[in-house]
Amino acid sequence: MEYISIIILVLTFVTLMGIGVPVAWSLGLSSLLTLLVSVTFMPSATTIAQRMGTGLDSFSLLAIPFFVLAGEIMNRGGIANRLIELAKAITGRLPGGLLYVNVIAAMLFGAIAGSAAAAASAIGGILGKRMEKEGYPKELGAAVNITSSTTGLIIPPSNILIVYSLASGGVSIAALFIAGYIPGIFIGLLLMLTAAIFVKRKNLPGGDVTSVKDLISKFLKAFPSLMLLVVVMGGIVGGVFTATEASAIAVIYTLGLSFFYKELKWKELPAILLKSSETTAVVMLLIATSMSMSWVMSSEDIPQSISSALLSMSDNIWVILLLINILLLFVGIFMDMTPAVLIFTPIFLPIVTALGIDPVHFGIIMILNLCIGLCTPPVGSVLFIGVGVAQTSIEKVVKPLVPFFIAMILGLIVITVWPSLTLWLPRMFGL
Repeated sequence: MEYISIIILVLTFVTLMGIGVPVAWSLGLSSLLTLLVSVTFMPSATTIAQRMGTGLDSFSLLAIPFFVLAGEIMNRGGIANRLIELAKAITGRLPGGLLYVNVIAAMLFGAIAGSAAAAASAIGGILGKRMEKEGYPKELGAAVNITSSTTGLIIPPSNILIVYSLASGGVSIAALFIAGYIPGIFIGLLLMLTAAIFVKRKNLPGGDVTSVKDLISKFLKAFPSLMLLVVVMGGIVGGVFTATEASAIAVIYTLGLSFFYKELKWKELPAILLKSSETTAVVMLLIATSMSMSWVMSSEDIPQSISSALLSMSDNIWVILLLINILLLFVGIFMDMTPAVLIFTPIFLPIVTALGIDPVHFGIIMILNLCIGLCTPPVGSVLFIGVGVAQTSIEKVVKPLVPFFIAMILGLIVITVWPSLTLWLPRMFGL
């Protein structure tokens, strides 16, 4: 029966997505149609509705709307400008320095805002025209902005790590947050190294030399923004508050900071709240329908069937991880990150834990896989945002984007085969 269920679930989901049905509706409807194989309509519909409600009944999920709101406030509160100025002061004088500025600023802003889309929009919007004016190829700037913006999903605080914690059945959010630092910075360094190759080939210009006084001045201006990471992560690791409570503190901090910078007015708050509510509603609907699909798959023993099929191919841990990485890279091309995490975590996590892989390590591997998907058509949301901000086309961006894809995949391989890169910090903090 489970093989029939797998066929129905996959076919209906792919068909609905193919005809343009939104992802959340495709998830819910394919789950309902799969359940109808063994249960009549009314009990099936009632069960799906109950599972959607139950899926959202989690205290941890309260962190998502708060972090989304904090990101929106940061996006409009002048914080991105100060982070860019600090990054320019550090690396802007180097040949091709604005490319490095983009990577560093995206890492800082993405880490604080926890959103790749917000980082791509804010950093790309500010730096894009500056790069073009100074002679940088527009498409190269867009490629750097698109790929570097995803580092904020690995460097905490990150909403998608909270979603993974929920889908995994309770992996520590604090451990996931701490684990993301070194891999996120490592990917950022690989992107900067790739950018350096372009700089040498295209002989890109550098910026003005920054004096020590100017560097200190720009650091002091950005310091309150950087302190958000210390407050949030320090409180979580120190046991002062939970990740959910930290998200509320992040809202209060960013709101106060934006008014302190005098770049946010009270009349702008309704629009910020509305935009945050829209984003949260989309994410929560995706989570609800994804959780209903996860329950249907579990009730039909689909994860066990997939697990048996994978383990029948090999019991070698590296072969299994290679297969899972390839599958996740493929999934990331066609599916948004949130439903992908919620659907595939219950399938793959039992397999890798049975082989001795730490759930925290696997979480970072999974998120990095799907980060690459965010930069890939046809569903890559960050790709479309980056192209739109740069006012260019996907066809023109693809060529300079490929080397950065390769850098991210090389980073994924290193992080996969070197668990200590991910687990050293959580173990040091006893998580």
